[in-house]
Amino acid sequence: MRITATFIDEISHDIPHQNWGPKEWEADFQAMKAVGIDTVVVIRCGWKRWMTFPCEVLRREKHAFEPTQDLIRLFLDLAEKYGMKFFCGTYDSGNPWWHDDYKVEEETALMTAVNEELYAKYGSSPAFAGWYLSQEIGGKDSNASQCYRKMARHLKAMSGNLPILISPAIQGAKAYNENMVKLGKTIDPAEHEADWDRVMQRLQGVVDIIAFQDGHVEIELLPTFLRINKKLCDKYGIECWTNTETFDRDMPIDFLPIKWDKLYLKLKAAEEAGLSRAMTFEFSHFLSPNSSYTSAHHLYNRYREYVDAVARK
Repeated sequence: MRITATFIDEISHDIPHQNWGPKEWEADFQAMKAVGIDTVVVIRCGWKRWMTFPCEVLRREKHAFEPTQDLIRLFLDLAEKYGMKFFCGTYDSGNPWWHDDYKVEEETALMTAVNEELYAKYGSSPAFAGWYLSQEIGGKDSNASQCYRKMARHLKAMSGNLPILISPAIQGAKAYNENMVKLGKTIDPAEHEADWDRVMQRLQGVVDIIAFQDGHVEIELLPTFLRINKKLCDKYGIECWTNTETFDRDMPIDFLPIKWDKLYLKLKAAEEAGLSRAMTFEFSHFLSPNSSYTSAHHLYNRYREYVDAVARK
């Protein structure tokens, strides 16, 4: 199992910004290409008042800040140049979708308007290959799953049935509750399976790819959850990836590049579970030779050795 897709965390909601321009981003696309990454996923096209592209809707509705560079255009051009597919994340207002008072109609109306403007500007790019629904959910988030259904249907109708990707969380010991306190106890696998059986039933036919985040449960328990995820995705005709996180949730500081041994074990578990692909959150900060974290440079070296060894087999 190799990592063939990565998120791009362009807004830097909770990850320090690296302040890259076109030259630095192109160097990173070259590094991605060198280890076999063929798909990039912008994790959100906007966050609160921050934008990745000059968006009239967000200027008007959110008094959003003007971006100094059009990142969507930049990433599309680089994806096209290096033969990669580009998935675009939807807008996130920052309102907590897991709360009972989440205004689904109001939120989806704003996201719809942003999506329509974005696709009118960039949808003709040959690299534009799909969408990412940016609201991350666990198995019991009914508001978000309602949002998913509305947005996915709209996006598919607008863009000629381009695939829809989501990357939900497993409610494990390292996940957070609504007060941002770590849960400390992993969900029972049977409960996880029952919860996601219900959610996938609602998402069948509207979501094409599910890449569960793999960092919320202990590594020794991960194989069990990956097998359940694969079983459920197969049941509902959804492609099953893993989001193998390249940052370490075990450290007292959020967030630092992961130890190579942990990443290796997670990739091995995903392969043994029969998952079709691995993506990561995310290459540029945690796995890149260009990262502001020096330890990411070394992780890239260990991962490159692993990729080369796999290629020789």
